[in-house]
Amino acid sequence: MTACESGPCASRGPGSAGRGPTRAVLAALLVAAVGSGCASGTAERADTGPGHRTGASMGPFPALPTEPPPGQPGGPGYHGGAGAPADRGAPAGARENAKLAPAVRAALAKKWGLARAPLIAPPPAAKPRITTRRGFEVTGGDASLPPVFTTVPTKDRVVFLTMDDGAEKDPELLRMMDELDIPYSAFLTDHEVRGNYGYFGEAQRLGVGLNNHTLSHPYLPGLSYEEQKREICGQQDIIEEQFGKRPVLFRPPYGNYNGDTLRIAKSCGIEAVPLWNAEAFPDHMEWREGDGKLRPGDIILTHFRGRNEWGADMTELVRAVMKTITDQGYAVARLEDYV
Repeated sequence: MTACESGPCASRGPGSAGRGPTRAVLAALLVAAVGSGCASGTAERADTGPGHRTGASMGPFPALPTEPPPGQPGGPGYHGGAGAPADRGAPAGARENAKLAPAVRAALAKKWGLARAPLIAPPPAAKPRITTRRGFEVTGGDASLPPVFTTVPTKDRVVFLTMDDGAEKDPELLRMMDELDIPYSAFLTDHEVRGNYGYFGEAQRLGVGLNNHTLSHPYLPGLSYEEQKREICGQQDIIEEQFGKRPVLFRPPYGNYNGDTLRIAKSCGIEAVPLWNAEAFPDHMEWREGDGKLRPGDIILTHFRGRNEWGADMTELVRAVMKTITDQGYAVARLEDYV
């Protein structure tokens, strides 16, 4: 597997996701479109409609509350259906679109260029016990340190989508993941996001978990203990200050760490260190195991990057990775509900 995080990436700049019509209205419109044969067979970007602002008028997101108001629709997160356990970790009202009729979900998928609607994964009855993957231990093998793992131990046919850094702040990503109810977790580097905390505040309001990826994305094993502490614990403090919640998940840049990294992470509130078993790009996947197959509980890594770096935008990336996930018979679950 190639190095996954090669440095800063170009951003198209801050934007606003906008809020479209309520889901009830959206559902009625989509059902009408499907019934009349007006739904397009080609991928459509949500460039028009209520709440949309063109790129020329986009500005930084305003400061946002960390919890939605009562009854406010949320968004990404896997989807509790009838009889599913309580949706413990998501904001109130999240995952509403999973309750829409299959024809409406199919129409939403078609709107965003997906051949099929994403599969629905109910929450687990209980979180599994997670341990460090064999071969990923640090010298000394202290069992009290946060576990480092690439796959969540589960028999459920679910995988977990994670996005690192935060340079690309694409409002269409927020809109797409909200309408399709695809959960994902963000691992944020402060020097990439500090110019527009509001974008990630909106993502959080829509159900996205915001986790620690250091202040400036250094190679941690090359730093002193105090330098590592500043990078890890300093980012803990900023995320808590900006978004109201101290992370318990941490991903070291490049997946590199040592004993000091894990001891420091534990000291400032980190409980687990999820790495990844596959990496998604707009035009291909890379696999730790080498056989090109997902396994139950696999963590998938990708990045907040856009057309300037990848020649594709975030929605194109999501279309590509969701095709792989759905074609192999998996649903995307919310990492924070399993870990």
